[in-house]
Amino acid sequence: MEAESPVSHGVTTKVIQATFLSALKMLDVGKWPIFALCSQEELKLIRQACVFGSAGNEVLYATENDEVFVLGTNCSGCLGTGDIQNTIEPRRLDTLCGKKIACLSYGSGPHVVVATAEGEVYTWGHNAYSQLGNGTTNHGLIPCQVSTNLVNKKVIEVACGSHHSMVLTSDGEVYAWGYNNSGQVGSGSTANQPIPRRVTGCLQNKIAVSISCGQMCSMAVVENGEVYVWGYNGNGQLGLGNSGNQPTPCRIAALQGIRVQRVACGYAHTLVLTDEGRLYAWGANSYGQLGTGNKSNQPYPIPIIVDKDRVIEIAACHSAHTSAAKTQGGHVYMWGQCRGQSVILPHLTHFACTDDVFACFATPAVTWRLLSVEPDDHLTVAQSLKKEFDNPDTADLKFLVDGKYIHVHKVLLKIRCEHFRSILSNADDEIIEMSEFSYQVYRAFLEYLYTDSISLPPEDAIGLLDLATFYRENRLKKLCQQTIKQGICEENAIALLSAAVKYEAEDLEEFCFRFCINHLTVVTQTTGFAEMDHDLLKNFISKASRVGAFKN
Repeated sequence: MEAESPVSHGVTTKVIQATFLSALKMLDVGKWPIFALCSQEELKLIRQACVFGSAGNEVLYATENDEVFVLGTNCSGCLGTGDIQNTIEPRRLDTLCGKKIACLSYGSGPHVVVATAEGEVYTWGHNAYSQLGNGTTNHGLIPCQVSTNLVNKKVIEVACGSHHSMVLTSDGEVYAWGYNNSGQVGSGSTANQPIPRRVTGCLQNKIAVSISCGQMCSMAVVENGEVYVWGYNGNGQLGLGNSGNQPTPCRIAALQGIRVQRVACGYAHTLVLTDEGRLYAWGANSYGQLGTGNKSNQPYPIPIIVDKDRVIEIAACHSAHTSAAKTQGGHVYMWGQCRGQSVILPHLTHFACTDDVFACFATPAVTWRLLSVEPDDHLTVAQSLKKEFDNPDTADLKFLVDGKYIHVHKVLLKIRCEHFRSILSNADDEIIEMSEFSYQVYRAFLEYLYTDSISLPPEDAIGLLDLATFYRENRLKKLCQQTIKQGICEENAIALLSAAVKYEAEDLEEFCFRFCINHLTVVTQTTGFAEMDHDLLKNFISKASRVGAFKN
């Protein structure tokens, strides 16, 4: 939020400064079905999450306290809990708690590769092809640090193919290990690689800035925007113009003069994003995942028109035939295999992020990257106002009610309420005594002016309804009626009916009357009914008779 010119009418500097305080958004993971297993309290704490597995049935998430939890089917021990038992209750991964996960990727076994903020690498899960990088083929049931050849290296990005793994270090080196039947670890042979080895060849003197893996291929973008590829190429996914496998890194010559910023690999297709916001694609296209308008494979890069606007993000993952992109204007497009259908051209969605495409339309419904929420640098106006209610440090007015103070800001009251606009226009008072209403009711009213909501039991909402009627606050009046309706019971029904009549809340009156009729036997035996106002009782009996309440 940009600072504006100083505001008059008594808004203090502290109030304005409050709008610049940092806030943390809640990560919206509700579109992934697996999170239905978590309680609302657990969901509110999530700050990072990854959904993976052959059916999207495994999840790892980190909380605001840097605790790491997992749940799901635990195929091949991929949850890292030390066993192969599935779980519908979140289980804590002590090894990773407090480590601050920086990036994460997963394979098809599945196996999981994580890099921490310190640049350490941890792996676990399926390991039949040495994709965990620990020199064995034993499944890893708990997260273990991969240190061989990575000592004193800070890993900043990780990527997994179906059964191989790759990492990028802070000094631009690429290391790979695991399944290598098609040359996907870039070693020059097709022998599996049991420990991390630096990918050299054409990358020897290059500084890589980004990496990605398809099912059985690997790619790296270097600092000058060139793209290097290696591994399986049966569908032309390496973009070399042929279908021959490549055991060592090879530059994509067709992208000469084009500066690539990012590469994203699908199962057997590839997307790249250039520094000018343009999108190129190549490889398998049986589901339309290239976005060319047909289903023909393309062995070399071709431009894809998504929108007239600049593309700022591309999305794909090796477990799906789905593609997505986001434009500078915030539009999100999807194409390829979407809910089992083939979408052969980029299709505009109603989503705000590419992650939602994979949650709702990809098969399986997995995340294409680690979902993460970063601290925001400001509160919204609404959040700021809510925070400043009853804050003595910034307030310029106090209400004294039942011997207690409520701290508020004159300018906000004048903006939000006609009553205060009138009485505070020329007033210099710093304290106003209020005796017409209780402290709880008046505090709820003032808080409503800051938050647009109320939180009161139905009995207290009656008093607030009285206040809303007195101040002619029609919206508040409706909120009070909703609160009262939600809290009605046989014991308080008559009291609430009496209040509705007193404050001329016709809709509420009818609601309470119908409730009393539907529970007539019990209601007529309550203390409230016995103490009912005489005129109200006469009207109640008369109206009840007219609706047939006393028929035999």
